Amino acid sequence: MFRVYKSENGILLPAESISPHTWICLFNPLEEEIAYLEKKCHIFPEFLRYPLDEEERPRIEKEEQQVLIILRIPDIISKGIFVRYETIPIGIILTDDYIITVCLKDHPIFEDFITFANKSKTFDLRNPVNFLLNFMLSATSLYIKLLRIIDRTLEEYEEEIFKAIENEEIIKMLSIEKTLTYFNTSLQGNDTVLTKIQSGRYLRLTEEDQEVLEDLQIENRQAIEMTKVFLNIVSGTMDAYTSIINNNLNLIMKFLASMAIIISIPTTIYSMYGMNIPLPFQELPPFKGTSYAFLFVNLITLFIMFLLFLFFRKKRYL
Repeated sequence: MFRVYKSENGILLPAESISPHTWICLFNPLEEEIAYLEKKCHIFPEFLRYPLDEEERPRIEKEEQQVLIILRIPDIISKGIFVRYETIPIGIILTDDYIITVCLKDHPIFEDFITFANKSKTFDLRNPVNFLLNFMLSATSLYIKLLRIIDRTLEEYEEEIFKAIENEEIIKMLSIEKTLTYFNTSLQGNDTVLTKIQSGRYLRLTEEDQEVLEDLQIENRQAIEMTKVFLNIVSGTMDAYTSIINNNLNLIMKFLASMAIIISIPTTIYSMYGMNIPLPFQELPPFKGTSYAFLFVNLITLFIMFLLFLFFRKKRYL
């Protein structure tokens, strides 16, 4: 499918048909739609197909008077308990007459960009470079927005992870770590594209464009730094969690070993005297002919167990 937009009085509005100086938003396209745009706008076919490869990396390419910029933008993969994001490619094709964006899906960034562009009321599709830079700024702002959400989520998970020893908490942290890894790789690739645009070999930049590009680079590098910081936090939290788990396991093992030793005392004594062996002092007065010898053995057993308990308590095993 595709939608067409035009600019009037600095605002982006839906257009009924494709005409010069319009934005064609192409998403999840059919082959017929690709062929139609290729013929209608005289676009290189590979420029329309490159962004439809999920593994396509950020880059910029120029053929004759057509420029293709491929970025990667965040995309939610799973919802519910384990929210996880990955990144998908989006292509921006700039020609003298048309601006075409190509994406695998109708991503929310398109609506966000339209809202962002209409706030200024000075948007003009006759300036494709300005469109490109502002679209990239919207993409970077989306990264920063999601990173701030991840920051708040990390704080919640950190409180939970040290209270409960559950696999669910580990999976949550691994989900965030995977998201941040995708973000870091994609932001680094986008930053390389910005550097190539700044060189001026692919696009002509005015002074105003240079200022927007500098702001965009600052925002993108801020997002990269945020991603690296959060990755370090996740890594440190997981290391601390592993240490706590090992420490708790050691405490449990020490407790169980101590209890096993204490409980083995009566087992050993009763097993020995259960083999038709006379009890201590049962033939001597005042225990002769009475059952007090058995009570005496029990008292000795309890006394030994109590001494072991005090010993393990002092060693902080119990």
